[in-house]
Formats: sequence, C-alpha cells, structure tokens
Amino acid sequence: MRADQAVAALSVPTGAEAVRGIGLVVIGYLIITGADAAVKWVLPEIGIAMAMICRGTIGMAVLAIITRGRGFYPVDKRLLAARSILHCCVSACWYWAWVRAVPLADSYAVACATPLLMTLLAIPLLGETVGWRRMTSTGIGFAGVLVMLQPSGDLWRIESLVLLGATCVMALTRIWTRLLSRTDKPATIAFWLMAAHVPMGLLLLPTFPPPAVLPSGGVMLALLFFGAANAVAHLLFSRAFALAPIGALAPYEYTPFIYGIGIGFLIWSEVPAWTTILGAALVILAGIYNLHRERVRRAQERR
Repeated sequence: MRADQAVAALSVPTGAEAVRGIGLVVIGYLIITGADAAVKWVLPEIGIAMAMICRGTIGMAVLAIITRGRGFYPVDKRLLAARSILHCCVSACWYWAWVRAVPLADSYAVACATPLLMTLLAIPLLGETVGWRRMTSTGIGFAGVLVMLQPSGDLWRIESLVLLGATCVMALTRIWTRLLSRTDKPATIAFWLMAAHVPMGLLLLPTFPPPAVLPSGGVMLALLFFGAANAVAHLLFSRAFALAPIGALAPYEYTPFIYGIGIGFLIWSEVPAWTTILGAALVILAGIYNLHRERVRRAQERR
C-alpha cells in the first residue's frame, strides 16, 4: 500500500481507542525519558556511535524476545526505511547535544515545538484542514520557541539550532508513524527503527570513536536499560499512533519536558533558565489550544 493509499485508509478512531492510544503514549514517553537520561549519563564513556549501535542491537534483541521473532516483515518498505533513517539522524543530533553538555530539560524544551510542526505537516501529508484560530495559536507557539532561543539566553547556542532542525525532522517521522500504522504492525515499525541504528552507528564510528577504556559495570547496566527501554517505548508509540489521531496524541509530546526537569535536577542538578520555562509554556499552551480546536472541529463535523 502506497503512502497516498495509507492516508485514504486512515479511519476515525472510537473514543475508547483514542483513550488507549493516549495511555500508551504517556507511558511510552515516561519510559523514553528514563532511557534518554541513561544514555546521557553513559555518553562520555562510550561515545555517540557506540550508543547508537548498542541501542540498535539491544533493542532488536528485546523486540525479538517480546514478539518471539514474529511480525517483522515490512509492507511499506520505502516509507519504513525513510522513517527509520531520519529517526537515526534525530537520535544522533540529540546525543551530540548531550555530549556537549546541553541539559536534558533544555533539549526537551526545544522539542516542544514538535506538536506545532505536526499540526502544519498534517495539512499536506494527512489532508487535514487548519483554520485561522489554530494557525494563530501555532504562530504564538513558534514565538515561544523564539523566546527560548533569544540572543544572550541560555539556549542561544549552536546545539539548540541543531536540535530545532532535528525537531522538524522528528515531527515528520511522527506523521509517517501514523501512516505506517495502516500498513505495518507496531513491532515491525519498532524493530526496523532499532535495526537502522546499527549501520548508522557504524558509519559514525570514524567521526565519534569510543574511548579506549572499557566501560564499567554500571555503564553496561545503563546501556542494557537504554536499549530495552527504547524498544518497549517505540513499540508503545507505534501502537498508540495506530489507535489515536495525531491531534489527540500531539499535546502529550510535552510530558518529557516535565519529566526532564525532574530527572535533570535529581541527577545533574540542572535548572532551566526562566526564558526556557517561559518559552516552553507558550509553546505548550499553543499546543493545548490546538487540541481544543481539533475537538471543536470534530464535534461540528459529527453534528
């Protein structure tokens, strides 16, 4: 089934399915935040390339155990490959930023722009309509991004611009996950994403070689958790996007920012700047308003 056929096949979920999808995505973001904290902690000892290789190999093994090796054959191979490769690029950007000491919450603050970008991308890719109210709130949300990235602010650095570009790509992969859910199983989507991290990590080894010293036992345990948590989280994400529409799931992209503030403070004593919190608040409020308008629009269509 081609991408345009997948768009046509997208069905309107029931209320129960949407609630299940929201529950799965909230759990998934909690798990992925823990995985991100683990890899941020071990990156100085293993490097970016090895982190991606470990994520892929451990993640594939965990998914093979969970599914007993079934359901990995892809249907939409081209879209699945493109999504997996782009997602690997997003991962590499985030790991690079964390190696350069970007706080966990700050990186998540930039990622808060994802739901706004998803709102815009849903117009050409999913055929959704966006009225002037949602376009205005989306503009306010991007103003919040500018508040976070203002000159002389804590986030005014090259790493933040790289993360912002990666966030644009991440929004596209979220849309593609929704499209792939019509043709491929959640296990298929998650497995090939993990698999793509292995060759991508090997390609990055010359640029980001690992340290010569072998990692400690604690680092190895953190890597095992990192790989397993990523596998489980992306399995949940793939299932959630199959159950609920983009508009219902997008606001929960903000939960890692809340988790990240707590985890970053507990582990690294990181405290976001007031400009980061203010800008993220504007972005979050804009996203929540977009969700409200989506619900109003659906109610009008039903009437």
